[in-house]
Parts: sequence; C-alpha cells; structure tokens
Amino acid sequence: RAPSLGSNPFCRVQNSELFTLTYGALVTQLCKDYENDDDVNKQLDKMGYNIGVRLIEDFLARSNVGRCHDFRETADVIAKIAFKMYLGITPSITNWSPGGDEFSLILENNPLVDFVELPDNHSTLIYSNLLCGVLRGALEMVQMAVDVKFVQDTLKGDSVTEIRMKFIRRIEDNLPAGEE
Repeated sequence: RAPSLGSNPFCRVQNSELFTLTYGALVTQLCKDYENDDDVNKQLDKMGYNIGVRLIEDFLARSNVGRCHDFRETADVIAKIAFKMYLGITPSITNWSPGGDEFSLILENNPLVDFVELPDNHSTLIYSNLLCGVLRGALEMVQMAVDVKFVQDTLKGDSVTEIRMKFIRRIEDNLPAGEE
C-alpha cells in the first residue's frame, strides 16, 4: 500500500513552501492593485474571513473537537490544534485579561513570513493579516464574535509575532419565526 501524501514529511515541507511563496505573490499583487497599505490590510482580512468561514467545516470534521465551553478552551483549540493542523506551528497563549475575555497568541515563527522582507514603502502593511480574518471568520461560524489584530510582528523588527484576540459576544442563532 502506498503512503498518502499527507504522511510524507517531504511533501508537507514542499506544500508549506509552496503556500508561503504563493501567499507572497498574492500580497505582492494586492500591493500593486491598491493604493495604500490600509486597503491591502483590509483586503487580506476580508480574504482571510472568507477562508475562515469555509475552513471551519474542514477543521471540525478533521479535528473531532466538540463545542468549547469558554474562551480559554477556545484559545487552547486554536493554538494547540488549529494552528498545528494548518500551519504546523503551536503558538503560546499569554497575556490573558483579568476578565478572561482577551488573550495573545505568540508565534515564535510565522511560516507566512519565511523568505519575506518588507520594503520601506510598505511600513504599515500587516503582511499576515489574512490570519486575523481566518480566525474571525471561523469563530463567527461557531457563534463567537471576536476582534483579532496583530500587536507585534517580526517583519517590523519585533522579537515575536503577537496576535491579540478579544471576545466581543456570543452570536445568537436567528431562526425564522416558528422554527426551533
């Protein structure tokens, strides 16, 4: 029986590098298509959101994760399962707010920025902003409204990449009248 491509570490490395290079080409094209970094950042977030809305079904099917009971459990699933599954990394969870509604994901290494250097004329570009959109879109599909933003970025000289996540509210299902 032949091994599946997913079990071959060499294929995973090639796929990771291909994704990184493809993502770089996408960001480069967006920088050419839009006048300023803010517009590119918005487009990356929007694209990520649309990916997250679709990716959550794959994640739930492949991970066999049930409903999280609180935001801390959600943070663990995101860091220890989702990031590992899709990017091959496990960010650390830090800086919890006293109310337990906000935390940071620290990425010691961000695979999206391999081989990347920001040009001086794109100092406000949030290169990996796609990740914020993915997280926001995926969580919205499981009835969680969150705010997600980059706080630190190795591409901008910081020692780590930090994504800050804040729980806003639980989204109630709006069923048509008469249906339950």
